[in-house]
Amino acid sequence: MRLMRAVWQGVSTVRDGFERQITYLRVSLTERCNLKCFYCRPAEGQSSVGDGLPLDDLIRVIRAGARIGLRKVRLTGGEPLMRSDVVELVGALAEIPEIDDIALTTNGCLLSSRAAALKAAGLKRVNISLDTLRADRFREITGSGDWSRAWAGVEAALALDLHPVKLNMVVMRGVNDDEVLAFARLAEDLPLHVRFIEIMPIGPSSAWALDRLVPAEQIRQIIINRYGTLQPVKPGDGSGPARCWTVPGFAGSVGFIAPLSGYFCASCNRIRLTAAGTLRPCLCNGEEIDLAGALARGADDDEIIRILVKAVARKPQGHPEHTIIPVQDRLMSQIGG
Repeated sequence: MRLMRAVWQGVSTVRDGFERQITYLRVSLTERCNLKCFYCRPAEGQSSVGDGLPLDDLIRVIRAGARIGLRKVRLTGGEPLMRSDVVELVGALAEIPEIDDIALTTNGCLLSSRAAALKAAGLKRVNISLDTLRADRFREITGSGDWSRAWAGVEAALALDLHPVKLNMVVMRGVNDDEVLAFARLAEDLPLHVRFIEIMPIGPSSAWALDRLVPAEQIRQIIINRYGTLQPVKPGDGSGPARCWTVPGFAGSVGFIAPLSGYFCASCNRIRLTAAGTLRPCLCNGEEIDLAGALARGADDDEIIRILVKAVARKPQGHPEHTIIPVQDRLMSQIGG
């Protein structure tokens, strides 16, 4: 009840039961994706092709969230650029005064043709998921994707100053861990923020992720052995759980996201809106609160706020330190990557 009273007394921020201020909403716009990365998508014939909430409902939910202190929105998927209305959505969110950060996570393959319109609409910055710099390996990982299209997305983001442009590499032992230094060199030459991410046991990877895990500290040591001592970078807007470093003379930075070997639940400030139209308070906990059903019944803005506050109130303290229970109830594309 403390959380409910805080909202109705006009307090502009909302905290969960562990005193974390929740300011960040990740929105899965669609389960659809133009790639079929083996660690993300299920076997052929098992994948869903659903989009998330309709445009008007998304805007209503985010406007309601802004009233209780949500300030940052990240549009994810699936591949969010597969939605034809994504530019319109960004434009509508940019008109919400309380929303001060609109970001996008994409595989980059559709970005080069839409980046200018997205920036003009109000997109602040972009994260691009790219797990290899080799065209042949890209096809193997993604199930036939074209690496040159993904890289064209990176170049478009840099050219349009969608900074910080973050490049996310999921490091997997025996798959792409031999490319760590090649990715680090990108930050030497380009103003890219390269983030190395530990593989998580979610969806298809839940059975084997720990066997492929390369701990963030091992990745960091590979870079130290090549470049020497890394200098910590002061966290900036949108840094999230990444711990970032640079080397003198680098144009960009390197960062490490360690959901398994590290532990950052204590500072988690987010909830998620899944492509199914449910609110998921924690990535690694299967509890979800139905929002799509309430919207279909004609929920007004006050009811939407109550549902958002309920989701915040149900946010758990976190997963056990140094381990994550495999997430098998949903795909990452459904939850929001």
